[in-house]
Amino acid sequence: MTILRHLLAILLLPFMVVAVIPPWLLRGWAMSDTRWSSAAINPIGHIVGVLIFLGGFALFTWCISLFARVGRGTLAPWDPTQRLVVIGPYRYVRNPMISGVVTMLIGETIFHGSRVLAIWAVTFVVFNYAFFLGFEEPDLERRFGDDYRRYKAAVPRWIPRRTGWSG
Repeated sequence: MTILRHLLAILLLPFMVVAVIPPWLLRGWAMSDTRWSSAAINPIGHIVGVLIFLGGFALFTWCISLFARVGRGTLAPWDPTQRLVVIGPYRYVRNPMISGVVTMLIGETIFHGSRVLAIWAVTFVVFNYAFFLGFEEPDLERRFGDDYRRYKAAVPRWIPRRTGWSG
């Protein structure tokens, strides 16, 4: 049952953001979107895009693993972690999972040389910024109290610390 909970959350949230919406946008805006036009740039854009995407995917999967093992919950707001996760990449930045998804979107943007995917990545960041300020952070403060407030005061939301927070 636990695996199904995680799969459902992944399919409904990051999978839609990274695997369903980008191809839909690329098809829908094909006539007016940009693409790598130079034969010399195209392979470089593909390689760089794939490498960036894989880095984001690695970060994202690490965070999912920590949510399951340490937090005993999922990434979904309807099935949140039961314990505050402050290890691994969470020692450096409060939202590394979103950073991983954004990195995957940037990789896709570079791979395709797509202005439309760049706009989608920025839209995703803006939406998450509003979500974290309006819902996620107040909810974490309510659920984890002073532990989260101390963590929030010490670890930045988006730009990682140079050294890991030890709590």
